Amino acid sequence: EVRLVESGGGLVEAGGSLRLSCAASGFTFGATYMTWIRQPPGKALERVANISPSGNQFYAEDVKGRFTVSRDNAKSMLYLHLSSVKTEDTAMYYCVKGTNWADRGKGTQVTVSS
Repeated sequence: EVRLVESGGGLVEAGGSLRLSCAASGFTFGATYMTWIRQPPGKALERVANISPSGNQFYAEDVKGRFTVSRDNAKSMLYLHLSSVKTEDTAMYYCVKGTNWADRGKGTQVTVSS
């Protein structure tokens, strides 16, 4: 059974930093493309970043240069480091197995205050 558990969310001031984590199990994490997505309040899900099994990273334009996705294949962990956060980064953040957004965890809430 695929299991994805996000953590690390919380309240952060604009301009601050936060690191999100995702613990994965139930599949071969080290061979799997992973994705971070988010859902701002009242809006649709949107892609944030992807990372290949070997660590190649891809970012949405509005987070490029501010967010960093990384992974630890030995620990089956996925990370998203958020820096220089903006109020518009407020959202529920989810990690996704592969690119099928239906294969996501329950999420962790990030709230950015002005």
